[in-house]
Amino acid sequence: MWMQERFIIGGSVVKINPSEITPEHVYLSRRRFLKGVAALAATGFAVAACGPQESSPAVVPTAEPGLAYPPLPTPSAASDELGAALTTYEAIINYNNFYEFTTSKERVAELAQGFRTSPWEVEVGGLIDKPRTFGLEDLLKFEQEERIYRLRCVEAWSMVVPWVGFPLRRLLEEVEPRSGAQYVRFETLYDPEQMPGLGRSSFSWPYEEGLRLDEAMDDLTLLATGIYGKPLPPQNGAPVRLVVPWKYGFKSIKSIVKIELVEEMPVSFWMDAAPQEYGFYANVNPEVSHPRWSQATERRIGGSGRMETLLFNGYEEEVAHLYEGMDLRRWY
Repeated sequence: MWMQERFIIGGSVVKINPSEITPEHVYLSRRRFLKGVAALAATGFAVAACGPQESSPAVVPTAEPGLAYPPLPTPSAASDELGAALTTYEAIINYNNFYEFTTSKERVAELAQGFRTSPWEVEVGGLIDKPRTFGLEDLLKFEQEERIYRLRCVEAWSMVVPWVGFPLRRLLEEVEPRSGAQYVRFETLYDPEQMPGLGRSSFSWPYEEGLRLDEAMDDLTLLATGIYGKPLPPQNGAPVRLVVPWKYGFKSIKSIVKIELVEEMPVSFWMDAAPQEYGFYANVNPEVSHPRWSQATERRIGGSGRMETLLFNGYEEEVAHLYEGMDLRRWY
């Protein structure tokens, strides 16, 4: 699905030159903010302020020698469009799921220290007219944007993260997908020397994920290179990861080394590991429970208590059209 810049004014759709308007994601974020404020006022529902929660010592990533990053945009707001405060940098980098290092969220940052992110290459191939291998320096030449997104884990915890990156569609447009391409397959680095968790589990590696092509082309889908205006730390998926904010977090694959456009639906890591629990779409849906727990509420890292989970993680207005006619009760 190729995105068009458009606004709705007075009930009519008006097309405007993209160079003359505010980017669509910014405009839509403002609309969501106004809706969210009204909803919060009507219900009295308070969004918990975020702050450090985990008791383990904070691990601050060390700088990776080699590639010099360009200046990255820093957060322009202290909250998301719904009024939820940003999760602190310390909490974001010290509470992570990254099984290639360990299954312990509090130890990923420690075990990822020294992870080499430069040089780095992402091979893009499959059903495209212009196969190409992008170096990290090539990815950083795409205009880097700030995107404040909610991150909702399938384990029912969440964060509000000020990502830095660029829409995946910009990269896909450069390689020119062919008409037969229906899905996009992603692959994480497989390096047992650097990733100790690979040698201590029975999972089928490397980690793989996938999106439908129209999902991948949606303006919200981000290739992230940083957080809080800083290069992405290893424990958060350095040097480049996917962020799909309306899906459960395991869909946002980390440390990407390969992107392939294909005709058939890819079998993702969790579809293979636990097909009775995890499936391809994994859209956030509070009305559909995980087989082992409810998804109706979530725990915001750094906050207290629980808060209501929103359909599509609060991005329903932007992405619901992608699933017209589908049974949303089947979150998998």
